[in-house]
Amino acid sequence: MKHIQVGIIGGAGYTAGELIRLLINHPNAVINFVYSTSNAGNKISKVHGDLVGSLDLEFTDTVNPDIDVLFLCLGHGNSVKFLSANTFSDKTKIIDLGNDFRLEADKVFTSTGSVQAKTFVYGLPELQREAVKDANFIANPGCFATAIQLGLLPLANAGLLNNDVHINAVTGATGAGTSLSATTHYTWRDNNFSYYKPFTHQHLGEINQSVKQLQNGFSSDILFMPNRGNFSRGIFATLYTDFEGSVEEAKTLYNDFYKDAAFTFVSDEALHLKQVVNTNKCLIHLHKHNGKLLITSVIDNLLKGASGQAVQNMNLMFGLEETTGLNLKATYF
Repeated sequence: MKHIQVGIIGGAGYTAGELIRLLINHPNAVINFVYSTSNAGNKISKVHGDLVGSLDLEFTDTVNPDIDVLFLCLGHGNSVKFLSANTFSDKTKIIDLGNDFRLEADKVFTSTGSVQAKTFVYGLPELQREAVKDANFIANPGCFATAIQLGLLPLANAGLLNNDVHINAVTGATGAGTSLSATTHYTWRDNNFSYYKPFTHQHLGEINQSVKQLQNGFSSDILFMPNRGNFSRGIFATLYTDFEGSVEEAKTLYNDFYKDAAFTFVSDEALHLKQVVNTNKCLIHLHKHNGKLLITSVIDNLLKGASGQAVQNMNLMFGLEETTGLNLKATYF
């Protein structure tokens, strides 16, 4: 097949940098342009220093409307604005890494003067693989949402989420993006730890939506405590809820659910972040104690939680092997 022509919007951020790194090594994709109004004319490798010697391309402030796929790496709420102001060909598929189209109530987008609406499919492959294959427009899941959903979906699929779910999850500093704030400066983040948005994090909407897609009668609370860690990348999530069966029965349930998953695996051993950092994997571990099932779910927030999953979705949309360009080694040592 001919190479997939790719456009990237919002090219200066972390997710765009990771996306570029993946795509320059993808055998079926070519980067056509990387759009950044604040960096137009600058070498991409000047902003993304890991690309020195790997990419001789400049940022642009113009778009090619005839590309095959467009990745939106914009701040939350800005994808709608961009698509309202820019038009692309009917053949152009769109993958949005923001949260503008993830919820059922927001999935249909119609720009001013457009005669055809764009309906976005929620792009969690472990839940929606066949729908992703047939989609033209994808809403890429959030990073916390990916780790948490992959920890819960096997139970929801079996109709076994009948009590409150308690979640404590820690993310690295890259989860906050490149813009500096009081809680992203090194002097604040180093040797520090804090929670934020307790019980109200924006990813709860998509988590509840997916759980109810598999277990329609789910009516318990998902109690989520997000935390900031003093490391750069990764999400370490622990979840627990009531479970009447044995841990062996839980492992069978999870292994069966993920038997065809390209990147999600159940480990018999306790997990740590270095097993997944720099990969598109989600690793899950299960532990049973006094009627509670403890689920550990770990991912790289920039890869399986963002850009890696976006490329995984692109592969499915264009009929490629799901793992193409994503066989990455963990930064383990």
